[in-house]
Amino acid sequence: MWIRTFVHLVALISIAKCSDITPAVFGNELYGMPAAFGDFNSDELTDVFMLRTYDKTHTVEIFLAAEQEPLLRPKPDLNCSFKDHVTSIVPGDFDGDVFMDILVTTFNRDKKLTYAHILWGGNGHLNCSNEWNPFIEMRDQPLALDYNQDMIIDLFGVDKDGKRMFWIFNENRTTPDTVEMCKYSLMPSEPLEPVRNPHSNAFLDWNGDFLPDLVITTKKSFEIWYGLGTGKEFTFSHEIDLPYNISIDKNFKGEFGQTLYLDVELTGKMALLLPLCFDEACTNCTIMMYLNGWYNLRVNFRDPNNVLWGFVKPNGHRYTETITLRGGDFNMDGYPDLLATLQSAKQTQSFLLQNVACNNCAGFNRTFDVKWQALNPFYNETAMAVFYDFYQDGILDVILVEVDKTKNDTYRTAAFKNSLDYDANFVKVMVLTGRTNSMYPISPGSLGKKKRTYGTNLPGPSIAYRTTTQDGSPRNAIAAQLPQSAHFSLNLPYTTFGLGRTPNFVDALTIGVGGKSREWPQIIPNSQMVVIPNPIAEPSRWKAQLFVTPSKLILLSAAALSGTCALITSLILGLYWKERREDKIERLQEAHRFHFDAM
Repeated sequence: MWIRTFVHLVALISIAKCSDITPAVFGNELYGMPAAFGDFNSDELTDVFMLRTYDKTHTVEIFLAAEQEPLLRPKPDLNCSFKDHVTSIVPGDFDGDVFMDILVTTFNRDKKLTYAHILWGGNGHLNCSNEWNPFIEMRDQPLALDYNQDMIIDLFGVDKDGKRMFWIFNENRTTPDTVEMCKYSLMPSEPLEPVRNPHSNAFLDWNGDFLPDLVITTKKSFEIWYGLGTGKEFTFSHEIDLPYNISIDKNFKGEFGQTLYLDVELTGKMALLLPLCFDEACTNCTIMMYLNGWYNLRVNFRDPNNVLWGFVKPNGHRYTETITLRGGDFNMDGYPDLLATLQSAKQTQSFLLQNVACNNCAGFNRTFDVKWQALNPFYNETAMAVFYDFYQDGILDVILVEVDKTKNDTYRTAAFKNSLDYDANFVKVMVLTGRTNSMYPISPGSLGKKKRTYGTNLPGPSIAYRTTTQDGSPRNAIAAQLPQSAHFSLNLPYTTFGLGRTPNFVDALTIGVGGKSREWPQIIPNSQMVVIPNPIAEPSRWKAQLFVTPSKLILLSAAALSGTCALITSLILGLYWKERREDKIERLQEAHRFHFDAM
């Protein structure tokens, strides 16, 4: 019995060591805070934009991804420093030169305003801006979008006078044009509600027409503004009231956090997820889902030791200034899971919330179950966890940000490797702006490293697929690329769909950009697809590059086939050698035989 226990403990220890790959990912560069993701140097690897603090100076630093360890490496000349408190980082192409720029927002405590700075990017370099000459002054943090469908990133937010405003960027790196929202809206005559701070505004296709819409969070509701397809207008459609009449309930003392947009039930429709605390201390919590009405998913936050956990009450610290959920398919079964930071009476820690079936739920079919041991061995104080694919193999791993109590509550990064115990398939899709630069021509037929100038990551595209599972039932799913950019939403610049153990071809993959769409049939599973929607008005000319990653099943099948062929070959060679040997013996016997006819 004790031998079995010992073996079990050894197995658990080995699993824990394999799961913690922090040195392999970050090396010795452990102190920092992930703020955004993007491919800065166009090498087809996702880089991490970090915030680091040196002597009260806030530094934006790019950790470039690599294929050898350490997998994330800071580059000395790719950083810029600010005296003001940095509140967010938004990578994107703000001047249309196909190179990634960086929007950095800082908060000026004296004027109570947010300053937006643009760090203009180039071919492997970064230009730091003058901190005391901000590009834009605004309130709160902006939302990145493409307002006029020119594949140059624009912004939406609230200006310093409290007006809803679009900032339209150009190719000249000059001050962006401004368009007040109500000027082109068809909103009823009543005044617009103040935008909530912190907000969770989003830019994504809400009504299924492949044209990105605008979701605005106010203090009373979620406003849905449909894109008109004219390249510059949004029209007000309807409001989604907060659940349980929170907006008008004067006795409500709780909190609600950032909305998250996921296809929770794989119905091909986007659902709105809202973390909610019913009490002031956030001890009574749940996750609400809006899908043609509000549903309480009734997530059980009590662990096996009967300890009650809840969302972290907003405390003004980085990552916990608002309640935030982050989505991704951790177990590759097709259903998106969640990462959330929870607190008990003694500790704050990040956990995986797995998307599971709900058989006795009225009106919905899926809910979330907290997997208390899924991120072992990370039991330390954790401020945040986010999905990231370290090995570019389609399996989502996790970056965690731990709070180092020994160094004045500084933030330290850690890396968790997701080691699936079964072979699962996936499709990974990234949509680029499709812009080109005449100074850096595209190599014909190539999307190779350091040759691509197809542009950078684009907010707002919708990505949907249609396939058939092993049991013959149809499956649909949809996702939005980079729908949010404020308050450390930390969306990945690509979409990963888990396909479970279904090895079948994906029947159809549909990409929608700016009201146009194109469908690619029969996509190979375990492939990474890069879509270049250029020209935007002619979907038939859109390009797609496919990179296939062999699965474990294919590798095992190839190994088994190779072994079988080697065995058959060895048998044939053995029989051939035996036959030749017998022929040789027979010839020798014939040569030594006495011929009586010669007498």
